[in-house]
This record gives sequence, structure tokens and C-alpha cells, in this order.
Amino acid sequence: MRKINLINACLLFVFCFSGHITLTAQESDAIEDEINQIIAQLTLEEKVAMCHAQSKFSSKGVPRLGIPELWMSDGPHGVRAEVNWDDWGYSMWTNDSITAFPALTALASTFSKGLSYEYGKAIGEEARYRNKDVLLGPGVNIYRTPLNGRNFEYMGEDPYLASELVVPYIKGVQENGVAACVKHFVANNQELWRDHINVEVSDRALNEIYFPAFKAAVEEGNVWSVMSAYNQLRGQYCSHNEFLVNEVLKKKWNFDGVLITDWGAAHDSKQAALYGLDIEMGTGTNGLTYSEVNHYENYYMAGPMKELVRKGEVPEEVVDEKVRRILRLMYRTTLDKTRPFGSVNSKEHQMVARRVAAEGIVLLKNEEKLLPLDINKKQKIAIIGENATRMMTKGGGSSELKPKYEISPLEGLKNRLPDHEITYAMGYSSGRAQYGMVLPPVFDQEELKKEALETVKDADVVIFYGGLNKNHEQDCEGGDRLSYQLPFGQEDLINDLAKVNKNIVVVLISGNAVEMQWEKNARAVLQGWYLGSEGGNALADVIVGDVNPSGKLPFTFPKKLEDNSAHHFGKMSYPGDSINQEYKDDILVGYRWHDTKKIKPKYAFGYGLSYTDFLISNVTLNKKTFNRQETIIASCDVKNIGELEGKEVVQFYVEKVKSKVMRAKKELKAFSKVELKKGDTQEVKGEVDVLSLRYYDEEMKDWVLEPGDYLLHVGNSSDNIRKSIKFSIVEQIE
Repeated sequence: MRKINLINACLLFVFCFSGHITLTAQESDAIEDEINQIIAQLTLEEKVAMCHAQSKFSSKGVPRLGIPELWMSDGPHGVRAEVNWDDWGYSMWTNDSITAFPALTALASTFSKGLSYEYGKAIGEEARYRNKDVLLGPGVNIYRTPLNGRNFEYMGEDPYLASELVVPYIKGVQENGVAACVKHFVANNQELWRDHINVEVSDRALNEIYFPAFKAAVEEGNVWSVMSAYNQLRGQYCSHNEFLVNEVLKKKWNFDGVLITDWGAAHDSKQAALYGLDIEMGTGTNGLTYSEVNHYENYYMAGPMKELVRKGEVPEEVVDEKVRRILRLMYRTTLDKTRPFGSVNSKEHQMVARRVAAEGIVLLKNEEKLLPLDINKKQKIAIIGENATRMMTKGGGSSELKPKYEISPLEGLKNRLPDHEITYAMGYSSGRAQYGMVLPPVFDQEELKKEALETVKDADVVIFYGGLNKNHEQDCEGGDRLSYQLPFGQEDLINDLAKVNKNIVVVLISGNAVEMQWEKNARAVLQGWYLGSEGGNALADVIVGDVNPSGKLPFTFPKKLEDNSAHHFGKMSYPGDSINQEYKDDILVGYRWHDTKKIKPKYAFGYGLSYTDFLISNVTLNKKTFNRQETIIASCDVKNIGELEGKEVVQFYVEKVKSKVMRAKKELKAFSKVELKKGDTQEVKGEVDVLSLRYYDEEMKDWVLEPGDYLLHVGNSSDNIRKSIKFSIVEQIE
């Protein structure tokens, strides 16, 4: 057999898969034939070696054929610093600092597909500069409970919003010849017991709530890799789950990329071989030692899989299919000779980070228009709170970063208001995380409170930076929160500060909702997220009014934890009994639960104020009766009736009237963000594909379009509908 010239094959493959041109079926077949000829030259040992790690973040190539290694990096929010070959210790390089982008909750709050693309493109350029072939992100697991420690890495509670934002992110990343790796597939909606908990969830909830963003990533975003979840689904681990991987991901959705384990998520050699796992990472490495027990040859898809092939228990063709997918990924990335060089820490990247951060900040409350601050009048501003100075790019687990710089909230405000008197007191101190434990604070909390109370006495305005942090049992991988309340005595501190000074602005730095009984003592509240390198500047932009806030909540803030759907049904719904868990809330997650059960939230999905005011009027539909092939086009006028230029997000929800099956009261089906100057009016449209109104029928195992009457609701949050219009679908069940 002739030896394939990989470089020539590579150049042909580039045009096939990098989106430069559209190939004919004949051309695609020719490329696959080239890959098959390459596979034919590989030994079993070489094939298997490509299917598992050779270090913490790389897998082997085949030097004799010019097949390179494949290098991966953590980083939904930025490219992680280099770690050692065999353990999690940092390599202490001096050239691996990067731009820290806002956490994905902040990106989701922008409701902006354009910003999502800019974010993906910029982070992809940084990954390419760092010679990474696979960027391990974005995350699209659904926000089911506010206790999930990893919610800050995801895109909120609504499958439509997550689907709309994940696609441009992926396209931006992959333009750089770097594979996005959408994660964690699927139902990794808590960190507690994540490595083994078995999730039982209905087919309908999977298809309507938990699958859509992954499906969009594959079918619309053409994502080149997917990462499995740690947990089990219906008795099989997600990394080698016959239903999830073979039946859904690779057969139903026609995913042609690579399924990669989360680190240490493989558990069985034969299942890994037969049930669709392509690359196994992180197995048996405890991060501290390297020994025969931890050796890469002992991975499930290493020596043990070779033995299964030799015994005839696993056909070698199964391994060939894994290698075929890996080669396809390599041609799209490391073997793509046309991919750009990338860049890191550029001014453009920093500005993308700042724009996303500022546009993601959500104004929750603003009594008597306390914000924006009047910068033309010198004021005495008291800054209180550990989160005003704490670095938030560190910690949080695998998403922690080594940024070139990070502007703190205190620094950002001082930079913007150099002529104002700004004083600072810590106010409270958090516990320190160490080896999975939380140690007591090192400072005396009562002394910190006394200092804060003294600091705010004669201040014109008090800005309290609180919320959570990225320590263990806060917003952090590997553990869920233990309480819905603000930690470290912050609630009592806010209440006591209000007794001394009424002009309190609270800025919540977090990736999760918190209980807000203290809110009555704050005149203004901002949801500030984890905002990355430019976080302090972005917060200052909003606080002084350089940027009019336009962020909208991507998840609901329940008044109390029991109002959340996962917690309403008791222990087996969340967190389970440590072995099994049942999603008893089914399709009623987030605002779907609150709306349907008429449970008023503290702050609703899609909610967010502005420094100006908008009027939505003249809501119309293109027609009143539709069939399955048609598109519903809703239009409305949005007028800026306030005094400042600003942006509004118009949200289009659909409700089925008198459905024959249980449904949510309404579901988001379109949104549009519009920017308007004072007094301006603009027409805004929302397009809804009639087929997107189907529900999943578990008996038929298919989607069903229900004829009858529907309502289209138009508003600027899930609980603030300005106009509803009835329409009908006439076509019968498909």
C-alpha cells in the first residue's frame, strides 16, 4: 500500500472542514478515503495511543507518519496557565499570561449573539497563540439550582437562550483553527457527588430542556469536539453511555467530531470502546504522584482496550472509527496549515472583555435614580467589602486563570474618579479554601464591621461589593454551595450599614442567585458577575453612567430556596441520596416553574433595568393562522422615552392555550436587542419557526406539533409582558 503524504492530504482536508468552501459529496468521500488510507498504515498500538492521554493535557501522535500530538487547554473564560506534564502543579512559565474574559453567566446576560461571536473569536485567537488545538469550553449545562458550584461557567436556565449564544461562540473560536469543546454532556447540573451520581430524567425533559444547547452546538455550530459529563445517566456513565453517545450524539445528531472525557470520567474499558468514547483524559492521576498505578498505559482505553481487541471482544474497526474522528479533528486544527497564528493580550481582546462585562452587568434596583453617580459633583464615596479588592480570576476550579492583569472594582472606580474622595474598608472576610476545606477567616469580623461602620458615617454614597467568591463551597468546581444566603455575615453587615447611611449601592459579585432579604436596605443593586481582566473598569463604566446597563438575568432569582423547582420536590430531586437523583421538576425549570406554578420570584428571568425608559407598542403578527412550514414574525415598536441613550432586550414568549399535555406557561422563542438614542423609535422583529413550538412525545419518541390556539407574549422580562396576541396553528399532528 502506498504511503500517504499527510501534508498534501491535510491541505485538501482544510478546505473540506474549515468552512472555506462547500464540498460536493464526491469531494467529501475523497477526503474520507484519504483518512482511511492513513488508518490502514497504523499499528494497533499507534491507534490506541491516540485514544488516551500522554500527559495532563495532550494525547499522542504518530511521529513516523507526521501525525502530531493533540494539545488541549481548560478555558471557557480564558486559556489556562501551563501545568506540569504529569500533575496539576503549574509549570511557572513566564509567557502564559492571558486575557481573562467574563464568566459565561455574564456573556449570557448580554443577550447578544454579536458579543458572543466576538468573545469566541478573541478567546480562540488566544488559544491559537498558545498553540492549543482544543479549547475546553463553552459550557451549556442548564441552571437548575442556585447551589450548583459551577453555574458561573454556564449560560443560564433557558435552553433557547443558551442555544442562540453557544453557536456564535463556537464559530468564533473555530475560525482560528482551534476546536471548541462544548461541555458537559449531559445533566451535570450539580457538583456534589458529580463523579458518580446517577441522574434519572424523562425523555421529554432531556429533549426540551437539557439537550437543545448541545444539539445546536453540533447541528448549527458544527462543533468539533464534545466533553462528557462526570455523572451517570440512567445507570451508565455519560462518557460511555450507549443512549447518549451512540444513539443521540453520533447517530441522531450526526456529530462527526471527537467525544472527550472530562478528566477522570471513564470507568470501563469495554463500554468506553463500544459506547462512543474517542479520547480518554485524566484517568487514574491523582495530581500528586506518578507511579505504575497511574501510568497512562493503564488507562481504560490504553492497555486494557488493546487486550479486548486482541481477544476479539472489541472489533478493531471500533478503534479505527475513534482514530478516524481524531484525525478529522487534527486536520481541522493542528494539521491545518492555513490557520492563523493568533494573538494574546491585545488591546482588541481587552476591549472585547470590557464590552461583554459592561453589557452583562444587570441593574436590579435603582431607587430614586441613585445610579449613575453624579460625577460632576465631588462626592465622598465609601467602598466596603472584600470583593472590592479580591482577584476573581483565581480559584473556581479548572476555569481559574493567570491574567496579565485584573482591574479590581476599587481600582476601576479610583481610575475613573481620581478627583473624588474614595475611602475603603474591608467590612468582612471570607474563609480560605485549602485542599477542599474551608478554613476560618484570618481577620476578626467584628473589628472589620466596626471599621466599615465608621467609614460610611459621613459618606455621600456607599458602594458595597459583596456576593460570593470562587472558593470551595462558593462558586467553585468540585462542590456545591451549602446555603442560599450571602456568606460571611454580609447580610447583617448590609443591614447595619443602612442604619448609619441610607445611600447604599450593593454590587453582587457572583455566578449564582442569592437570597436577598437585605435588599430593602439597599437603594440600588447591581448583579456584577465574575468579569475578568477588565471587571473593575466595566463596573465603573456602569456605576458612573459611561455605559447604560442593559444586561438581563439569564436565570431566575427565587425569593427563597424552596421556591426553586429542584428544591421544591425534596432530597431525591436535589441533591439525591448520593447514589441516585430524580429530576422531579421535569420540564418546569427556572421561569417555566415560577410562571406555571404562580410562584413570584425575587427577580425574574430576563429582568434588568436601565438608566432610561422604554415603551413597547404596536405589537403585530404577520398573520393569525399558520401551518408547520411557516414562520411567525412578530414586530413591535420600541421607543426610548427616557433621558439617556440605552439598549433594551425585547423578549418573545409563546404559550399554548389549553394544551392536551402539561406545558410551561410560556417559553422564550425569540429575542432582539436594540440600541436607541433619547426619543428614538425603532421597529423590532422576532421570528419564531412554527416547528419550534412542538413538544416531545415520549410514547411516539418524536416531536409533535399541537394544533390550536397560542398566545405570543412580548415584553422585557418573563414577568413583565407588555402585549399578548392570539394566533392559531391549523396543521394536525405530524
